[in-house]
Amino acid sequence: MADPTPSFNPKPSKPKLKLPPGSCDCHFHVFGPKAQFPFAKDAAYIPADAPKEELFAMHEFVGIDRGVVVQSAAHGFDNSAAANLIADKKGKYVGVALLRTSATADEIKKLDTQGFKGVRFNYVGHLGTPPPIDQVVNLASKLAAFGWHLQIHMDAGLIDQLAPKLALSPVPVVIDHMGRIDAEKGLDQAPFRSLLKVLEDKKFWVKVSGTERASREGPPYADAVPYGRKLIDTFGDRVVWGTDWPHPNLKEIPDDGVLVDVIAQMAGDDAKRQALLFDNPQRLYGFKA
Repeated sequence: MADPTPSFNPKPSKPKLKLPPGSCDCHFHVFGPKAQFPFAKDAAYIPADAPKEELFAMHEFVGIDRGVVVQSAAHGFDNSAAANLIADKKGKYVGVALLRTSATADEIKKLDTQGFKGVRFNYVGHLGTPPPIDQVVNLASKLAAFGWHLQIHMDAGLIDQLAPKLALSPVPVVIDHMGRIDAEKGLDQAPFRSLLKVLEDKKFWVKVSGTERASREGPPYADAVPYGRKLIDTFGDRVVWGTDWPHPNLKEIPDDGVLVDVIAQMAGDDAKRQALLFDNPQRLYGFKA
């Protein structure tokens, strides 16, 4: 079988938007290289290599200084590739791991020393069967001692179902990709109203990432912008942003320079961009640098 086609653009355009110093990409992945970090045998998908060197080059080109690598489902519970990336940028890059709900405090402690700050659980159909949400909330009690958070990636239709349980979490809960809403359905759609309601609880944060996934129009993703703008305008102290590089499981490869310029449409002034890209990540992830 031929190797998968890379899912990232190796030559993104130069953004028009100049990002504030210390800007953070709070959501991206690293894949492989598979010769060094093999993919999980039971992975729901097998991507092409997207190594740390390509990620660092993209960040430097678009003006990003800090980052949060999110462990990919392709690597399963072996967080080694993400840990290897973090080690290259001590203090400026941190991680979000994948763990079994049976993980011990010792496992969490080891990852904590490597620079991980949270654990992600996927509740989207194409990434396999998720654990019962009660088990996830039980694990959160172990995360509290390390100052970690939960990160939840879920289909939009599951927000109402999962939110009451997640509200019991003793640690902050970060919702991925604007709740995976469909931009075509309008700001008044039930899942987005549910997301706004959930975020009234100050325990919850949201990532205004995935505009290219929410959009039905394609670049520059104008139909997805109002959702990010509403979230930033309403919950500006609990919103972070990410590229989702290298953009797995998409038919059209996004231009990361275009994604950076979308920030200007969602966060309309310097103060909002400073909070989104620096202040909020600083608080959530505890950056030292």
